[in-house]
Amino acid sequence: MKPPTLETLSTIHTDGSRKFVHPADVKGRFTKLRKFVALLLLLVYVALPWIPINGYPAVFLNVQERRFHFMGLTLATQDLWVGFFLITGLAFSLFYFTALFGRLWCGWTCPYTVFMEHVYRRVERWIDGDATVRRRLEDAPWTSEKIMRRALKHSVFILISAVIAHIFLSYFVSLERLYQMMKGPPSEHLLAFGVVMFLTVALYFAFSWFREQFCIILCPYGRLQSALTDDHSVVIGYDQARGEPRGKAGSTTGSCIDCRRCVQVCPTGIDIRNGLQLECIGCAACVDACDDIMTKLNRPTGLVRYDSHVGLHGGKTKFVRPRILFYTLLLFIGAGAFTFSAMRITPLRASAVRMVGAPFYVADGVLRNQFLIRVINKRNSPATYKLEMVGEMPAKFSVAGFTETLQLGPLGEEQKTLVLSLPETEFEGPFKLQVKVTDSERGDSMTTRVMEFLGPDAKQQSNTPLNAKDFIQ
Repeated sequence: MKPPTLETLSTIHTDGSRKFVHPADVKGRFTKLRKFVALLLLLVYVALPWIPINGYPAVFLNVQERRFHFMGLTLATQDLWVGFFLITGLAFSLFYFTALFGRLWCGWTCPYTVFMEHVYRRVERWIDGDATVRRRLEDAPWTSEKIMRRALKHSVFILISAVIAHIFLSYFVSLERLYQMMKGPPSEHLLAFGVVMFLTVALYFAFSWFREQFCIILCPYGRLQSALTDDHSVVIGYDQARGEPRGKAGSTTGSCIDCRRCVQVCPTGIDIRNGLQLECIGCAACVDACDDIMTKLNRPTGLVRYDSHVGLHGGKTKFVRPRILFYTLLLFIGAGAFTFSAMRITPLRASAVRMVGAPFYVADGVLRNQFLIRVINKRNSPATYKLEMVGEMPAKFSVAGFTETLQLGPLGEEQKTLVLSLPETEFEGPFKLQVKVTDSERGDSMTTRVMEFLGPDAKQQSNTPLNAKDFIQ
C-alpha cells in the first residue's frame, strides 16, 4: 500500500477510487480523556430535553409557538436578535481557540466526531472486530457470515440514527409531545415524521458510508485552520529532528522505527510525520500510539505530541502574541455586547403599530387613528397587566378598545385594536403618545414605541379630508 503523502488525500487511491479507513484501536491517556469527554457530551445531548427548568425543558426551541427556552430564559421571536451575538460569539470563540490550540474542537467535542468515533465505530468494532479483521472482511467475498455481519451492523446503525433523530426532534416539540406523536399514526403529524425520516437517512448515510469524508470535503473549518493558526499555535506534530532518519529498532537511527502505528490509528488515515494536514482533526490518537511504542522501546515519549511548529523545532512557544491580544480584545467586546443585549431582555413585551391602510380618516367630524397593540407575557406563569396611556393628550381626546387591565396566561399574548378619536375642530397638529404596560404583581413595565396621532394639515384645510366612505372604497 502506498503511504500517505502531501500530494494526495489520504483516503484516495492512486486510481482515484475511495479508500475506506479502518482505524486501529489505541489506548492511552488522551484516548481515555476523549472517551470521558464524549460520554459527557452524549449524556448532555440526551438529558437536556429531560431536565425541567421553570416548567420547560432546559433547551426547548418551540418553533410552533415562537418561544425559545434556554436554561430557564425564555425568548420570544422579538428577542431573537440576541441570538446574533450568541451565535457569532460562539463562532469567534472557536476561531480564538483555534489560534491557540489548532483543531482541538474537531477531535474532542465536534458532534460529528463524537458520534462517529464513540458510537458508530464503537459498534462496528463490536460486530466486525478490530481493524485487521475489518479490512479482511471488506475484501472477502460475500459469504453467509459477511452478509449476517453486514445486516446486523447496518440494522444497528439505522436504529441508532433513528434514536438520534428522535432526540433531536424533542428539542423542538418536547418529549411529551414526541411520545404522543410516536403513539399515533404518521398521517397525523406528517411534517415531524418527514423530519425524523430525513434525519435518520442522512445520519445513516453520513456515519455508515460518508464518514471522514465529511471532515475532509464538506466541513470548511479544516480549510480555515491555515488562516487561523500560526507557527505558535499548539497542534499535533512530529519531532522530525529527533525521529529522523527512520529505521528499525536497534539500529543507529532516529527514534522513529517506521512502524506506521500512528498511521494505523488515525481516523482520517494521514501520516502525521508528513506535517500538519487539513485532514488532521487533532484527536491525539497518533500521540497515544507513538507513546505506547516508545514506552515499549524504553525511549522517551513525545516523538509525536501536542506542540507548536516553533516548539517542534527547538524554540519556545509564545501564547501571548499580537494575534491573540487582538482576538482577546474582540472577544471581550463581543462578550460585552452579548451581556448588554441579554440585560435588555424583559419578561414583558409590548408593541404598537399603525394598522394597515390610511394613516387617519374622518367620519361625522371626528378624526380617527387606528393602532394594533400587542402584549406578550414571556413568563411561565400567569400575569395581570395594567395599561395606561402616556403623553399630552387634548381634553376631548377619546380611546376605544382600550382596557385598563389585561390578564394573560403563561407565555400568553393578546392583540387589541386601539381606536384614537378627536373632534376634527380640536386637532391643532400631530401629537405623540404611548401605551405603558405594567405587571401588577411584579412591577415590571414597558412602554410601547411612540405613536403619532395624525390628521389633515392645518394649513391646507381647503383640501377635502379623507372620508369614511372613501376609506372603505
